[in-house]
Amino acid sequence: MSERDALLLNYLMDDEEELNSDLTVDSQSVTYNTTISGDPLQAPSSRSVSLRLSDREHAVHEGCSSRASTDDDMVDPSTTGYATDQDESLDEGANHYSDFHTIDWLKDIAKDRLRHRSIIKKRKGTIPNKLSSACDAASGWLIVFLIAVSVGGVAGVIDIAAPWFSDLKLGICKDSFWLNREQCCWDNENNTRFDDSESCSQWATWPILFGIDSVNGAGIYLLEYVMYCTIGVLFALSAAVAVKIFAPYACGSGIPEIKTILSGFVIHGYLGKWTLLIKSTGLMLAVASGLSLGKEGPLVHVACCLGNILSYFFPKYRNNEAKKREVLSASAAAGVSVAFGAPVGGVLFSLEEASYYFPMKTLWRSFFSALVAAFVLRSINPFGNKHLVMFNINYYQRPWYFIELVPFMGLGALGGLFGALFIKCNILWCKLRKTSRLGNYPIAEVLVIALLTGLLAYPNPYTRKSASELIRELIAACSHESSEGICDYVNRTAETAHRGLSSSAIGPGIQTALWQLSLALVFKVIITIFTFGIKVPAGLFIPSLCIGAITGRMVGIGIEQLALANQNLLIFENLCRSDQSCVEPGLYAMIGAAAALGGVTKMTVSLVVIMFELTGGLQYIVPLMAAIMTSKWVADSIVSEGIYDAHITLNNYPFLDNKEEFTHTSIAADCMVPQHHDPPLAVLTQNSMTVASIEKFLKVTKVKGFPVVISKESQHLVGYVERRDLRVALDNARKRCTVMPESRVYFTPQYPADMHTSDQPSPLRLRKIVDLAPITITDQTPMETVYEMFRKLGLRYTLVTHNGRLLGIITKKDILRHVASLENG
Repeated sequence: MSERDALLLNYLMDDEEELNSDLTVDSQSVTYNTTISGDPLQAPSSRSVSLRLSDREHAVHEGCSSRASTDDDMVDPSTTGYATDQDESLDEGANHYSDFHTIDWLKDIAKDRLRHRSIIKKRKGTIPNKLSSACDAASGWLIVFLIAVSVGGVAGVIDIAAPWFSDLKLGICKDSFWLNREQCCWDNENNTRFDDSESCSQWATWPILFGIDSVNGAGIYLLEYVMYCTIGVLFALSAAVAVKIFAPYACGSGIPEIKTILSGFVIHGYLGKWTLLIKSTGLMLAVASGLSLGKEGPLVHVACCLGNILSYFFPKYRNNEAKKREVLSASAAAGVSVAFGAPVGGVLFSLEEASYYFPMKTLWRSFFSALVAAFVLRSINPFGNKHLVMFNINYYQRPWYFIELVPFMGLGALGGLFGALFIKCNILWCKLRKTSRLGNYPIAEVLVIALLTGLLAYPNPYTRKSASELIRELIAACSHESSEGICDYVNRTAETAHRGLSSSAIGPGIQTALWQLSLALVFKVIITIFTFGIKVPAGLFIPSLCIGAITGRMVGIGIEQLALANQNLLIFENLCRSDQSCVEPGLYAMIGAAAALGGVTKMTVSLVVIMFELTGGLQYIVPLMAAIMTSKWVADSIVSEGIYDAHITLNNYPFLDNKEEFTHTSIAADCMVPQHHDPPLAVLTQNSMTVASIEKFLKVTKVKGFPVVISKESQHLVGYVERRDLRVALDNARKRCTVMPESRVYFTPQYPADMHTSDQPSPLRLRKIVDLAPITITDQTPMETVYEMFRKLGLRYTLVTHNGRLLGIITKKDILRHVASLENG
């Protein structure tokens, strides 16, 4: 079991509120972890606690009372070095969220509002204050601009390097080794690409480099076969070793974890600089190895890593986790924008699929970020065609007909079936990996899958090439220049092709291509099931598009031949007019690709926009919508979750899906802790505990916070104290004043009249660390309401009362356990 799995298991098995605070106490200072998702570039190993959000947070530094202290019990800032209530300069301090915990959305939003009010008040003063206010207002746009430029630059490097590494399995450009095969074989005079490396004198295959190109064909084929598999395995091995040694979080697509982080969960290091470096380099190697994976999904993770790292240069976002997630949402939009050349689709993806909290200003900044990232990528021109689209279609002027909606929706149904099958099989395999000894050998698993992929992919020309090249070929229309493979039609001339009359009987090339595509389809489906989830950077978008495109092309050829053979039938008479082809199989490949991806991810609106931005096929939005909706309906009827949500559930992340509804009939009393046979809830009393008893209480409990009650007999609720605030306040009071173990601790403003008598130790007054207005509900509150409160308010906990008496507490993990028990039982 990995360290991450152990921490998650510990998180879910904790019977009370949260896991232990990541708090370190020593004789000199009180420190705790300061980052929620990646270390700052020059962050110290620990940082002193300095919280000044409100009276409650000021008081964590409040000293013990002397016999001459006033009722206000404020510590002189000249002696303590900490701000008073009147000091409105906000030292945001270090973030205090521990690993695998959730953030407090309400507190962080209130914290930012307090900071904003302070800046607004100072804006009326001197010119430096006005400039500071202007810089703060512009920082939101500046950071998303810097993120977009960085994301566009990194994506450009990956888009250029990945094809070069991939073509290295086949050979190298003799005169310009830094060019991939397509660039090496570019015809400068005619401005065309060579489809066959044999017709390119500049491209040297491995037999030519080894000087054995004169031997028989079997020897050349065997050498090419061996080099293809060997180099692919070496690339996969390099990516797996780099991930295991330097950045274990760099594996996978990263989208399930990004969704969880954006919902408020804390995963330290997941968006750190080492993860960024290994994810970027490992992604190029993994794609080049020939494994059935893509780089588009991991680019979202790369973009969020850049967003997290750059946020540390802006205190507004560095010290507020809720604000930082607005930046991460914009980063996710930029990631999809550069992955597919789809800026609008990137914004919609962040809104529909990734983000949990998406205010209007985040929408504007996400749009700006996606726009700038796309512009930077366009300036780099990684594809060499001055276009952002990866698969530019050349039949956009051909109309589609109403009767074609039937096969389009049929492709949608097939895509939904594939998506459901893939989700079920992949989750079963991932569960086996987590629960068996297979999970102890991640590098061996990568090696075996890479070797099998190379051995089985090379003999088939359609699986030998990269998935992006295959998709481009499948969705393209046949021209008179292409007469081999899937474009081998009988009696098709340049004249008929120019007039659009490409429909004719299939030739032997297409017959051969159909069974090769059938084998490629089976191979791609099976190998992708085992590939997605291995310990290398791996996306799922391109493999899903490839599988759908293969299916769609074969269906399109079948529909084309059916219409050609039955042109006189009423349903086909509009399709086979004299001035155009009956059916365009490339269009069916595009529709099938979208349907397959929709069935796997359950995306709808964003996927439609991504597809027409990806291909430039704006005219085919309606067929895309019909196929994608059919795909989602079919997939939803079999499995309720998309692949990313299924992996969130598999990894036990505390994620409340904002698209799901609570449909059960239960009340808060059924979900709260403690239940009938549980130990009593850990509480503090307002004025009957000593420093020694609280210290002992902290040692024997593991919860993150404590309700404060009047007495253990009455259990009437007073407020709530967070563990870290209590720990820091006790430590600071011990260092700055004379605090005895017998000192009485008061959490309320009312004190006994004899509290300053000489025969009693000085009391410790901690009324300001108490949240006197915690979120509370009654024990009869419907769980549907509680579920909505946690989902829409981003709560960490809520207290359950009955007539003012404390009964228990509900946290996000309690809700997840409750929902799981209802669904399973």
